[in-house]
This record gives sequence, structure tokens and C-alpha cells, in this order.
Amino acid sequence: MGRSRRTLPEELLLLALDPTTGTTAQPQSLDLGLAGAQLVELALAGRIAPDGDRIAVVAPRPTGDPTLDCALELLRRRGAPVRAVNWIGGPRLGLRQTYLSHLERCGMVHAVAGQMCGVLPTTRYQATDTEISREIKSRLDSAIRTGVPPDPRTAALAALAHAVGLGKHLYPGNEGRSSRSRLRDLIRHDPMGGLVAHAVMDVQNGVAAQPRRSPAPAGRPATAGVRSSAPEPARGVPMQPRRGSMARAVAH
Repeated sequence: MGRSRRTLPEELLLLALDPTTGTTAQPQSLDLGLAGAQLVELALAGRIAPDGDRIAVVAPRPTGDPTLDCALELLRRRGAPVRAVNWIGGPRLGLRQTYLSHLERCGMVHAVAGQMCGVLPTTRYQATDTEISREIKSRLDSAIRTGVPPDPRTAALAALAHAVGLGKHLYPGNEGRSSRSRLRDLIRHDPMGGLVAHAVMDVQNGVAAQPRRSPAPAGRPATAGVRSSAPEPARGVPMQPRRGSMARAVAH
């Protein structure tokens, strides 16, 4: 896979990045979304494929993207297909920072040093060219406005944006309610994107350890643990350990 176009993790991160403050919306769920976006990107590159609710490696050759290739190698080492929800719910230390640093090297964002409470060093990342973010969002806007089934990449991006809770960031207020609803509906247009998006929501809802349940037979009430169709505040997601109280903080 060439590097002439942005990957889904990069696009998801740019969507979440506030061009004014340099902070990222939904930081905790965004980390899950980035791990999920890697899976979708690998699927689009023909390296992995869905196998029920699991992910199977079908072509282990490298893509040329070091971060994606690291994820692909970890999947390959598992030997057997891995449940998407278990993969996304696993530790992903530094993944967001890895992509922020890459975007900085590419000149799409620049780091702004600061301090928290006048003491703790912080770093925020501001877009150097907001046109890029506007172009990404315009693809979502077009899919929402026209109702025409989007291409798989845009459909997966919409599914991930909904899953991590970016709807209220992209389409705020009461006036954005219908757009948020249509953003959620785009999840059905890409099977891999839908699988990953639901896995992200499952992790946030604290059901990562539960196997997917079959639909309840007719006349029998549905059991607890059935997947929610909308993202909930993250619960049961392990917090990432800090590397020291005076460590350099990254963008939230």
C-alpha cells in the first residue's frame, strides 16, 4: 500500500482534532477507534478479512506503513482469528501519539508547547492546513446529505466517527440531530467498518469479555448484554498507566 493517501486512522484523528484548541474530542474512545481504524485499513489493503465476529489474516505481506505493519504482525502471531472486540479492547499505549507525531512529520499538524496549571508541560497539536480536515468532513457531509451509498472508505470512517462519539463534535446541537442520526445509519454500508464500529462500542459498554449472543428465539425476551446501537460513555476500559507525573503530556 502506498503512502500517497491518508490512512483511516489519520483521517479519524484529523476529524477529532479541534483546529482552534489543538485538543482531540472523545480522547478515550478515540484511542479505541484508532485501533479499529487500523483493522479497517488493513482489510481495505487486502491483508485481513472478517470471519464472523473475528479477524483473520489472509495476506501477511507488509503494507509499507510501519504502524499498520506492526498491527498486522501482532495479528499474524496470534495464529488463529481473533475477536475484533478483544483486539480493540487490548492495550494500545502511545497509538494516538504515534499518529500525531506522524502527522507532524508530514506537515499536517504542528506541535504547540504549553503548561498545565503553570507547571506540567503539555503539547497540543494544531492543523497546519484546515482544508484537509474540511475535505475529510465534506465526504461525510455528502454521504449524509445525498443518501447515496458511500464508498467503503467513507462508510467505514462514518461508522468509526459514530462509534467513538464524534457525532456531537462534527454536528453539534439540536440542528445537528438529524445529521448525527444519518451518520449512525451509514454504519450499514461497510461490513468491516460495521464490525469494527460495533466492537468499539462493545468495549465502551464493558462487554468485551462476553461472546456475541445469537438473536433471541421468537417469543423469548432478549437477554442482557445485547449490543447497544449508540455509543455510551466508556466503562470498563482499562486506563493507560502514566509514565511519571512530570512526563510530557500529550494532546487530549
